[in-house]
Amino acid sequence: MASATLHTRRKAPQDPAVRAALYRDIVGASGRMQRIFRLVRKVAKTDSTVLITGESGTGKELIARSLHLQSRRAPGPFVPVNVGALPESLVESELFGYARGAFTGARDDRAGLIEAADHGTLFLDEIGDMPLASQVKLLRTLESSELRRVGDNETRLVDIRVIAATHRDLVREVAEGRFREDLYYRLNVVQIDLPPLRERREDIGLLAAYFLEKASTRAARAGLAFSPDAMQLIERYDYPGNVRELENAIEHAVAIAEGPVIAAADLPAALRTPRLLPERATGAAGPGVAATAHEAPAGIDPRVSWSLADVEREHIRLVLAHHNGNATTAARQLGISRTTLWRKLREYGLKRSES
Repeated sequence: MASATLHTRRKAPQDPAVRAALYRDIVGASGRMQRIFRLVRKVAKTDSTVLITGESGTGKELIARSLHLQSRRAPGPFVPVNVGALPESLVESELFGYARGAFTGARDDRAGLIEAADHGTLFLDEIGDMPLASQVKLLRTLESSELRRVGDNETRLVDIRVIAATHRDLVREVAEGRFREDLYYRLNVVQIDLPPLRERREDIGLLAAYFLEKASTRAARAGLAFSPDAMQLIERYDYPGNVRELENAIEHAVAIAEGPVIAAADLPAALRTPRLLPERATGAAGPGVAATAHEAPAGIDPRVSWSLADVEREHIRLVLAHHNGNATTAARQLGISRTTLWRKLREYGLKRSES
C-alpha cells in the first residue's frame, strides 16, 4: 500500500553543483575527516542503515544530509527528527502517526514522520533518548518495512532508509538496559564516528576562514579578516561545543567588529578568557570540570575563573546526581521544563547519570 506523507515532498536539486552546496559546511582537511568523507561516498551508494556517533556540535546532521544527497534517494524527502526533543508520551504518535479516536484530541487520521520519509531518508537524531516501547516498534519497521499508526489495525508499507545519530555510548546504554541490543545491532550496520574539534585542530583555521566568509557575506561585509591575535585565540581554544560553537563565535565576531579586521576583543568571552572545560582532566577544578593551562593562582578558589556556563553546567550535574538521573524531578528543582533540561544536557555534554 502506498503510504501517505505528512508534508508535501520537495524534489532535491538535480544539478550536482547545487546539491554539493547543500552540504558544503562539512569542512575538513585532516586525515580523520578525509577518511570519513571517503566512507560517506561509499556508504551513500547503498541502502545500509548508518549510525553516526560523536559529541554535540560535531556535524552529525550534516553527514546524514550528505549521505542522503549522494544516494539514489536524493529526489525523495530527507526527514530529520530530534528524538531527544520529543516528550516521551508523543514519540510514537509523532513517528508512527495515529488513527482518529486513538486518544483524546485525535480528531483525524494523521501520518507520522516515518511515512513522511517514504522513498527517502529518515534521520533519527539522539536515538539514544528513544523510549524502550518505541524502540520495539521502530525495530519492527526496520525489519519488515511495515508500520501501524497508533490506534490503527491497518498495516502500511514504507520504503525508507534510516540514519541514526547519538552522542551517547550506546554499548553502555545497552549494558544498562536503556537501549535494546537487537535495535543497536540493526542500526549499527555502518558506524561513522565524528571526532571532536579539539582532536582535529588542523581543521580549526580552515573552518574559521570558511565561517568568516559565510558570515561576512550574509552581513554584506565582504573582505573581513582576522588579526593575528584573534587567530591565535581561535586556534588554541578547545571548543566544548565543537564546530557549532566555532561557527557561533565567528558570527558573534562579525556582528560586533567595527573595522575590516576582527580583533581579539571582538571574539566571545569564552575564547578570550581562561575557561575550565568539562570532563577533560582532574584536579582542583572539582568533579566534572577540568582546568586549562590557565589556572587560578595558588590559594585562590579556582571557581573564580569559571564562566556562567561553567557554573550552570556544574549545578545541573549536581542536581541530576542528587536525583539519581531522574530528569523530571531534576527539571522541577531547577525550575525549567524537561525539554529545556534535555537541551542543556546536550549543550554541555552531560549524561543523566554518571558512574
